[in-house]
Amino acid sequence: MFRWGEHLEALGNGVSVLVNETHHFGTDTILLADFCLPVKGKQAAELGAGCGAISMIWLREQPPAHITAVEIQEEAVDLLRRTVKYNEKEELVTVLREDLRQLQGKLPMGAMDLVACNPPYKTVGAGLVNAEEGKRIARHEVACTIEDVCLSAAGLLKYGGSLCLCHRVERMCDVIETMREAGLEPKRMRLVQQRAEKPAKLFLLEGKKGGRPGLVMEPVLLIEDETGAYSGEMKRIYGSYRKEQE
Repeated sequence: MFRWGEHLEALGNGVSVLVNETHHFGTDTILLADFCLPVKGKQAAELGAGCGAISMIWLREQPPAHITAVEIQEEAVDLLRRTVKYNEKEELVTVLREDLRQLQGKLPMGAMDLVACNPPYKTVGAGLVNAEEGKRIARHEVACTIEDVCLSAAGLLKYGGSLCLCHRVERMCDVIETMREAGLEPKRMRLVQQRAEKPAKLFLLEGKKGGRPGLVMEPVLLIEDETGAYSGEMKRIYGSYRKEQE
């Protein structure tokens, strides 16, 4: 089951995810999974799934009818497939090793109710590029751009289906413009701040295929309260995952 450098992260409710030094997950992944919990009985997909933490959190909370997890990196796909097997969720999760830019003919188009993606935040040439391929793909737009993500999601989604993303605030204009160009109307946004007095660094965004203009700004999500401890909402979001770590 385990290979050198791997370990299980217990997410709670009997669900775990296999991670290693290259393929793991952070707070942004957990926030995105909570922001876009799928409706029970619906079809969902995770693009650029990595170790599959979003898919596993969905299964922990309220499993959709089926999840398709798409990932291009062989090592991450291997981790995710073993995670699915360990959790005995083979009937609920399909893991597809594929380039998200080339899903035509690999997956049915117009069939998904929800697509989630935690894409690379940095454009090529912005900041230092990691020498390790896995980390480089996760952080910089070398294997896919935000345009690629939005176009891929637009193809997969039903009319009225949603794409949900987490991204950095400095890329907000790019993301909104790109969503609209792909036929996905931004409908719901939430800023994420470390503390009330700190500027937002992340945002969560939902775009609907064929949606009408009209963006709802949800209350700011604070990670910490005034004492530096996790806010009440963060405790709710982490839920049984934090209890497993304590």
